[in-house]
Amino acid sequence: MYGGAASGKSRYAEDLLCALSCEGPRIYLATMEAMDEESRARVRRHRALRQNKGFSTLECPRDLGGLTIPVGSSVLLEDLGNLTANELYAPDGAGEKTADAVVNGLAKLAAQCDNLIVVSNEVFRGGADYAGDTDRYLLTLAQINNATATRANGVVRVVCGIPRYYKGG
Repeated sequence: MYGGAASGKSRYAEDLLCALSCEGPRIYLATMEAMDEESRARVRRHRALRQNKGFSTLECPRDLGGLTIPVGSSVLLEDLGNLTANELYAPDGAGEKTADAVVNGLAKLAAQCDNLIVVSNEVFRGGADYAGDTDRYLLTLAQINNATATRANGVVRVVCGIPRYYKGG
């Protein structure tokens, strides 16, 4: 699932996972590292939105491949944009191997859970002429998004809270 900032993709992903019949735990896999007041406010807002939806939150800003979850879980990973940035730029991140680390981590995570919904950011909607680290980040996230979409049962873009399926449904 992907979309632009404040597109409604997170809410749609939460509602979609809640609509599935799930026997195991429902896990919200949070990738954002709250570094400033703006990001802390965003984390608080997201927690409040899912407060009564039965999620347990698990923080995973890096090393998705090293994560172990209870077998049979239903997982919402929020989001690949943060995970990619963390892996690319953190001193203990994957650096140049970020795309492989994230894609392999997603495969390992998918093998452990019954349901996996992955939220990501739309890339290159504002153009494709970026320089330096921005270009590096966008190209890496695009690689991850493409690999994820290829393996996914469904791909949906959310705009203004309205989902449009490109694969599955």
